[in-house]
Amino acid sequence: MYAKVMCAAVCGIDGQIIEVETDVSGGLPQVNIVGLPDSAVRESTDRVRSAIRNCGHAFPQGRVTVNLAPADLRKEGSSFDLAIAVGILLAGGQWSDRQLDADLYIGELALDGSVRPVPGVLSMMLAARERGFTSVAVPAGNAGEARLVSGMRIIPVRHLKDVLPEHRVPGTDSGPGSAEDAVYPDADERGQPAPDFADVLGQEHAKRALVIAAAGMHNVLLIGPPGSGKTMLMKRLPSILPPLTEREALEVMRIYSVSGLYEPGSGLWTRRPFRSPHHTVSYAGLIGGGSVPKPGEVSLAHRGVLFLDELPEFSRYVLDALRQPLEDRVVTIARARMTVRFPTHFLLAAAMNPCPCGFGGIASSGGVSRCTCTPMMVERYRRKLSGPLLDRIDLQAEVPAVDVEKWSGDRIRAPLTSARMREQVIRAQHIQRERYAKTGILFNGELSGSELARHAPLTKEAADLLKSAFRHLALSARAWERVLKMARTIADLEGSDPIDTRHAAEAVQYRVLDRAKREFFGTWER
Repeated sequence: MYAKVMCAAVCGIDGQIIEVETDVSGGLPQVNIVGLPDSAVRESTDRVRSAIRNCGHAFPQGRVTVNLAPADLRKEGSSFDLAIAVGILLAGGQWSDRQLDADLYIGELALDGSVRPVPGVLSMMLAARERGFTSVAVPAGNAGEARLVSGMRIIPVRHLKDVLPEHRVPGTDSGPGSAEDAVYPDADERGQPAPDFADVLGQEHAKRALVIAAAGMHNVLLIGPPGSGKTMLMKRLPSILPPLTEREALEVMRIYSVSGLYEPGSGLWTRRPFRSPHHTVSYAGLIGGGSVPKPGEVSLAHRGVLFLDELPEFSRYVLDALRQPLEDRVVTIARARMTVRFPTHFLLAAAMNPCPCGFGGIASSGGVSRCTCTPMMVERYRRKLSGPLLDRIDLQAEVPAVDVEKWSGDRIRAPLTSARMREQVIRAQHIQRERYAKTGILFNGELSGSELARHAPLTKEAADLLKSAFRHLALSARAWERVLKMARTIADLEGSDPIDTRHAAEAVQYRVLDRAKREFFGTWER
């Protein structure tokens, strides 16, 4: 007898609908699974056989052939177990189509017939909805994740027997989910209050740079000595970012679902991701890869922040791999069996010391430099960062050592809090969303080419200042675009449509950190 059951798989982060065709015929007892299965799929034979027997059914005594179509797509993982078991029971005549009420079956089987959760259910559900399926049987542990996709009837199954409606506990079928249980953006994953910028005393210049970076989603680099607060500032950056929209949340959660990092019961996320890999991270760990390509840190930070602390300590080979994801906002990983694309739309936040010892440019109490590095050591340290990578970082801000006066007196009575900074960011982003409503662009950091020229008009004085600055500082064409995008964001923070000299001058000052910049602005002011 022949039976066909629908299942789903994951390719990259996209769901793929799979047809599970089963044929039971006479002959010597054996089970063949065809259709490019990997070892985990081939091993499902023993899991399915034991699960069927331990549920009180008989495994067919004959030749069982299971075909996973399309046959030219490599099948990975254990999500096919439930569909294969249902197909065998249908083809063996122990169940009939009239007993079933689901269009799609997803899940891994244990030997006793219980159904275990599998990664990537959110991607599978989205693919199922696109193909017109209306009811899906999923592991009970994945039911909350599956409910996030609207318009689908979710059938949670804890055991192979639960596939049949008469064995289910009444009322377990679920409708679409909602954002009522979403994570509040001012709390961490444990529900504790998120770090606040009020904890950082002083450093108003760096805080201003982070407001600009968050408002336009611009990449930012903080440079300063140890103990100046660089890491504290960066860890509080997510607290001023607006919450994820529903569309953005589904994009992010799909990546985490495929990676097996989705926490059951966490609802629809609103907090933007914050990833902070150690400087020993490998190329595949940062960019993604493996024999079966999986998302790396750049994709796990999608729609959020990727924080690289002690930037020069990372391998130059690994850092240079960031160039293409930063520019294209997508990373393509090609393997002999497949080519996958992972989204990488993130804000790069980095921090570093000015030299190996960290005290470059800082004098001791006697007026003597505290830096112990030779010029060659400093040059070697800074050479770890390639010019093309630095060119892709929009803002570069100095974070000086904090003066003791900042720790006492009236200056700490009204600190700049995350709530106040987030209000500025949200207002600026609201202006951007209205401006780019029909373009598909969300933030100023995404502007380029003709869109940038149309949406970032300069006054004559601002244009003259930028031209003089670029001639004097010998900046690149890419730098011109990035300065213009920053100036657009600064103008939005002030509610201004045209970009004037104040906005342009501030943008240029965040672009370079050297004596030439100070000399230029001194000349311009005179």
